[in-house]
Amino acid sequence: MPSELETFLLTLAHVPAVLVTVEQTRGSVPREAGAWMAVFADATRGEVGTIGGGHLEWKAIHQAREALARRTEQADETPRGWQERVTLGPSLGQCCGGSLVLRFEPVDASHVDELRVRLRPAHTPLALFGGGHVGRAIVQALEPLPFDVTWIDSRDGVFPLSLPAQVSTEHSDPVHAAVRDLPAGACVLIMSFSHAEDLDVVAACLQRQRERNDLAFIGLIGSRTKWATFGHRLMERGFSAEDLGRVTCPIGLPGIDGKVPAVIAASVVAQLLLAVDAHARSSKTP
Repeated sequence: MPSELETFLLTLAHVPAVLVTVEQTRGSVPREAGAWMAVFADATRGEVGTIGGGHLEWKAIHQAREALARRTEQADETPRGWQERVTLGPSLGQCCGGSLVLRFEPVDASHVDELRVRLRPAHTPLALFGGGHVGRAIVQALEPLPFDVTWIDSRDGVFPLSLPAQVSTEHSDPVHAAVRDLPAGACVLIMSFSHAEDLDVVAACLQRQRERNDLAFIGLIGSRTKWATFGHRLMERGFSAEDLGRVTCPIGLPGIDGKVPAVIAASVVAQLLLAVDAHARSSKTP
């Protein structure tokens, strides 16, 4: 399934649009700076993306379609973009209390390459060790989210033939050798078919944290009993309690106890989003 960006660009290659982008925000607003929506003149094509819904979005769509209609009537003129400051008060039926600046930008097929680069969200690298049922569910849950997934297993033939665009697979034997080459800032999820492999991957991650301290999250699937056993074995390998504190086990948000793979995946992905946000904030702290 193509992403919202690809859907927009595929349509833009044939018909023009107005790109509406949140340029600036202040206070409580529905979407962050950088959020965008593409509006096509033909209502059957609709819109792609969102700037937050409600009356704010309805009004922006109306303004964009008016601009597209003028473009059709005045084909010899190149339409200009514009900005509008909006306060989210009672008059809009959105009492968020904040304000934002919207940028309206007429675009067409000549802008496709530029927009593909400009609008692509920043993706977080994620290493997923294990091609089992939970691993598959997590890959599916991550498909619409800004993660570049490297899916790693020591076994052959475990990955499905059809994969989301942002997922690549890697055969690594021994499996923990893949940890060395992960990009800085990567999140790691460990859920292989073997506890021995899981232990080796955790150890490799902790060693990398000692040397480089550049992994954003290390998560291990399993019970508290499993982690207690792993803790003893890792200490025997020379890791400290402080080192072990860098690993999250069990993974998933507290209070979500379902064992169905899709439920585990939803809980783990929510936890990942929190971890990525926390890592980004700590990286900005002087």
